[in-house]
Amino acid sequence: MARTASKSLFTADLIVPAIGGAFRKLSPQELIRNPVMFTTAVVAILLTILLVVGQDGLSTGFKLQLVIWLWLTVLFGTFAEAIAEGRGKAQAASLRATKADLTAKRLKGDGRDHDSIVASALRVGDIVLVETGDLIPADGEVVSGVASVNEAAITGESAPVIREAGGDRSAVTAGTRVLSDEIRIRVTAGPGEGFLDRMIALVEGAERQKTPNEIALTILLVGLTIIFLIAVSTIPGFASYSGGSVPVAMLASLLITLIPTTIAALLSAIGIAGMDRLVRFNVLAKSGRAVEAAGDIDVLLLDKTGTITVGDRQASEFRPVGGATPAMLAEAALLASLADETPEGRSIVVLAREKFGQATNSLPADAEVIAFTAQTRISGVKTDGAVIQKGAVDSILNANPGLAETPIANELRRITDEIGRAGGTPLAVARDGKLLGAIFLKDVVKAGIRERFGELRAMGIRTVMITGDNPLTAASIAAEAGVDDFLAQATPEDKLALIRKEQEGGRLVAMCGDGTNDAPALAQADVGVAMNTGTQAAREAGNMVDLDSDPTKLIEVVGLGKQLLMTRGALTTFSVANDVAKYFAIIPAMFIVLYPGLGVLNVMGLATPQSAILSAIIFNALIIPLLVPLALKGVKYRPIGAGPLLARNLAVYGLGGLIAPFVGIKLIDLAVNCLGLA
Repeated sequence: MARTASKSLFTADLIVPAIGGAFRKLSPQELIRNPVMFTTAVVAILLTILLVVGQDGLSTGFKLQLVIWLWLTVLFGTFAEAIAEGRGKAQAASLRATKADLTAKRLKGDGRDHDSIVASALRVGDIVLVETGDLIPADGEVVSGVASVNEAAITGESAPVIREAGGDRSAVTAGTRVLSDEIRIRVTAGPGEGFLDRMIALVEGAERQKTPNEIALTILLVGLTIIFLIAVSTIPGFASYSGGSVPVAMLASLLITLIPTTIAALLSAIGIAGMDRLVRFNVLAKSGRAVEAAGDIDVLLLDKTGTITVGDRQASEFRPVGGATPAMLAEAALLASLADETPEGRSIVVLAREKFGQATNSLPADAEVIAFTAQTRISGVKTDGAVIQKGAVDSILNANPGLAETPIANELRRITDEIGRAGGTPLAVARDGKLLGAIFLKDVVKAGIRERFGELRAMGIRTVMITGDNPLTAASIAAEAGVDDFLAQATPEDKLALIRKEQEGGRLVAMCGDGTNDAPALAQADVGVAMNTGTQAAREAGNMVDLDSDPTKLIEVVGLGKQLLMTRGALTTFSVANDVAKYFAIIPAMFIVLYPGLGVLNVMGLATPQSAILSAIIFNALIIPLLVPLALKGVKYRPIGAGPLLARNLAVYGLGGLIAPFVGIKLIDLAVNCLGLA
């Protein structure tokens, strides 16, 4: 289960460290990463100097207020980033506790002799023994044995999972605990290189690099700042031409009201919070670029088994052939399945009992079980002198010479073709070399999955189901699930070719996988979500890792990526509209003394140039903390198309950004003049 619950944004254990972090981020090395806030800090320093030495006709009290609110503007900006990082650091602390004091039993040879050493002394390639109750000391792959492992420390899921050698569920993570049996693990990550180490660094923000969108937006903000700096620097010349002058403190403050401080202060917090939301959903993104790409994808590739279907096929019908009756087929299928502990085998037993009243609960003591093997693809039982077989149709026919050419075999093939066209998987049943019929194993499509695909379609995302099934079965499941397309009998090369074909068409592709054979496709996809239970190759190839190993979560990852982009877009829209409104609200009042004709544009009726600039500076500072909750929580995600989304953003955040400054600055202006602050 994903740990989606999160703390309130403004609890003492988050606020207090964030306040300290806000002051630490005032260092030039930190501020220079945000050029707009750096400019604001430079102006605040300038006004602080003028407060002490300046003789520009402005009262000391007025300049002191400007200085205070300018520094608050900078602090509110650094506070937004600090509180976003603080939420990640709180989670990193719990992850770091998971790694504390780990020890390892490093094997000396092929036997059980081992040295007990601290986990940090392990090196890549070392083989360690992990027994019942032991914590796994390092990231690695199981090379022998099978064990039940509690991964609650990293996934939040209390149910244990099975880890075993030789399959796609061989990867283990440091800090998880073996609950039963024992396994031998080959270490795949050295000190400081493990999965938890990378996760801790990422959630703390230590390795979070700006994404291309953030870089582009930062360049735009810097460009606007330079433009307004040039524009403000020309004002003294115009003022002198008109026979007046504008104090430096007023000009510097005007610059801060004009440049885009709002989005600049929140931009970093939005990105950090986006990755933090993903981590709280138990998905580790290796970069912010991956999160953004998830919000922009056009094609979603989904594995059928375990993603679109529940993963375990269920027996739904018995189809007899020849002179056999459904009851005869059900009895034979039951006997052949009593020793079959697979989900399919158990479902056959349940169906035989519920529909045909078969009451046999166990095999006779002298019964001989025919174990399933990948070579024979047949299982069954020998009992009371009879041989009952259950397995793939071709395997049953080949195992009984002369059976394949009989009329009953042709009837069986017709039935199994019908089952295939219906999206099922047929299993043939034979008794003493005589065909009794087929079992209809049905892939059960997950509840609500069709609606989920409908939501994706509304967002303009095309869904493609990938399966190893034959085209008939694949088409049936695809139609039932509501996917847009499917790739049947897919090989690793087929997956890779499909992804490249889509990308050559200019589309972004996302997919999930857990096996080594998925690694090439995961690496090629724009968003590759690897299952934490999968192989090391898959986890290294993907740019995201799902700690819960739930393939359906890829749909939620898309939603979180879109939420990040929507949040950044919404707040950028608000900020730009906010700045435009401030221009019309402030500039006429600022220069009405020099240019009386501007009085007609002073629609807000701001009292004086001093009260206008002070009100704007106060509003400029206060709007940042008011928007911090939205930046951290994110704009509510709704699966709608780009057109409706743009219209909604313009209506809510664009219009809101235009109205807020007029209302806010006017109210502050009234308060400033009522209190005699300007």
